[in-house]
Order: sequence, then C-alpha cells, then structure tokens
Amino acid sequence: MPSQHLRPENIRTSAVGTRLCEAKQLVIMEAKREGEVVCVTGGSVFIGSCLVHLLLRRGYTVHATVKNLGDEKETKHLEAMEGAESRLRLFQMDLLDYDSIVAAVTGATGVFHVASPCVVVEVDDPQRELLDPAVKGTINVLTAAKAVGVRRVVVTSSISAMATSPRNLPDMAKDENCWVDEEYCKQNGLWYPLSKALAERAAWKFAKENDLDIVVVHPGTALGPIIPPAINASMQINLQILQGTEQPVEFFMAFVHVKDVALAHVLVYENTSAKGRHLCVESLSQYDDFAAKLAELYPEYKVPRSTKDDQAGSITTKGASKKLIDLGLEFTPLDQIIKDSVESLRSKGYLS
Repeated sequence: MPSQHLRPENIRTSAVGTRLCEAKQLVIMEAKREGEVVCVTGGSVFIGSCLVHLLLRRGYTVHATVKNLGDEKETKHLEAMEGAESRLRLFQMDLLDYDSIVAAVTGATGVFHVASPCVVVEVDDPQRELLDPAVKGTINVLTAAKAVGVRRVVVTSSISAMATSPRNLPDMAKDENCWVDEEYCKQNGLWYPLSKALAERAAWKFAKENDLDIVVVHPGTALGPIIPPAINASMQINLQILQGTEQPVEFFMAFVHVKDVALAHVLVYENTSAKGRHLCVESLSQYDDFAAKLAELYPEYKVPRSTKDDQAGSITTKGASKKLIDLGLEFTPLDQIIKDSVESLRSKGYLS
C-alpha cells in the first residue's frame, strides 16, 4: 500500500540544536523500521545528509559513506543527528575501490546510491573526474549489493539524465522515458548530464542481467536547508542570484525541495509497487523567472531584474511526478522552497 502517512513535514533539530530538514512535522508511520540496516553512499553531501536524517528518524540503522573519516566537515553533522549515537555507522568509501564498498553495504537490506561526482563546470579530464566514478562506481555499488544479498537499491540519478538541454525541460517533464542525447553532450562538453545518463543506463543493464531489484529517482535542482557545513552547487547558484553575481539567462530549471528528494527515496524503497524511473520535480521555471520570484520575495537583495515582458512564471509538474505523488509524496511549493533556502543561507552566514 502507498505510504499515505509519510509526508514531507519534517522540522527537526539534532541533539546539539543544528537545524535540519525544515518543514512542519514528521509524522512517523506505525510500522517503523527498527533493526533494519540500510546503506547511504555519499551520506555527507546535501541530499545524502537529509536522507540519512530521515532514515534515522524512521528507525533505520544507517551505514553512511564519506570520502574521509578524518574530516570533521564530512562527519560531525552526521554524528550530531538524533539517533546517530546508536544507529549510525560511518564508512570511508571510494567509488572505485570495490572492497571499501563491500565493507559499507555488508549487513544492509537496502542501499541508497547517492554518491556521484557533481561537477557542472568545465573539467580537465572528464573521463577520470566524472565518467569513471559515475559509471564504474555505480557498477561497483550494484555488484557489492548483489554479492551481500541486498533486497533493493535506490539509485539517485538526475533530471539531467533525461533532458538534452535546459530548453528541453518542458517537453521532458511530460515523459519519464526521455533520455539525454549522449552525442550532443559529448559535442558540447556537457559531462555531468552525460555521466548521470551513462551511469543510469549501466545500472539498468546490470540489474537486468543480474536479477537485482533497483528503482531510480531523478531530482531536479534541489534547494532547501543545508545540513553539511559546505554549500552545494545548486544552493551556490541560488546564493549568487541573491547577491547579484549571477545574471538571468533564458533556459528552464526544475526545482524540488531537498526534503522531498529524501522522502522520494524512502517511498520508492519501502513500497514494493515502485518500479522504474521517478521524476522528482515540483515545478519548472525559466531561469530569469526564478530570479524574478526571488526578487519579489526578497527585494532587499541585489537580484538582477529580468528585461523580459512576457514572464511565464513557474510551471507545476504534477503529471510528470505522478508516480511519486501516487506513493504519497506531497511536493513543497516553489515559494516555500525559496523561503527555506534563503533562511538556511542566512542561518549559515552566507547572507546577512
């Protein structure tokens, strides 16, 4: 049955008062998951941290992977979470080191594969920096999951794996079967979307050949409360627009609250009816329309004003994300996504 009681209302703070995934209140389902072990790769990053927090709140024991156990910037915010002392284990993992992956997934009934290089600007060696870690890393995770008897793997892909360019988003949002044009990406140096698409294709091929149960979540640009000490790429863009250092340009962006992304992962894991790909997007906006919304809500900041006369505003994507909505996910509206994002940037000291 769909998880009708699981809703994206999860304002909580850790034992040390760190503000976490912001909303109203997390309503825990009656059947909590005490004793069930799951692994989250990339547990220290923006989406991964929110997912670890939610899983701990659900009662899971969580194996979370980080790049460096000796780096407090990766570990301290996870160890501060409620339930972490007794139900969180941290593992140092390299996506290209199979043995390190096996250590992390051993004993887990489920794996959330969030870890993947996220470099959206120019890279010196795209094969080494993006493609190999994404593709080979995904196969290593799935191979290890199969070897230790994991029940289900949730793979975090991206809307970038579906749309050839930002101008294609409105058409893509109508159909979860869309795939990025790989040749177009290679010719135009779009290495990040190419890495996500290649990794996902490799995952589906492996799952079919090895009878492994996987489901995939495709978030749009995730915004919201920042749990880790470092700011992520999507929130950095938001910050730059607020500071007036990023000029609006004419293409579409797809937005979703980070807590909704975390909830989407839990829903597709816990519901055996969830199959295939799951677009996780609340709305689409042209870049300059998003900037205009920021300026409307926060006129005190130096948000560049659009020169367009025919602003389209945001376009809700309930049809595209229907599979997650049917599982019980209620998407946070764009205005609230923006407010939670700005409040987090302020609380972290990025905005005064």
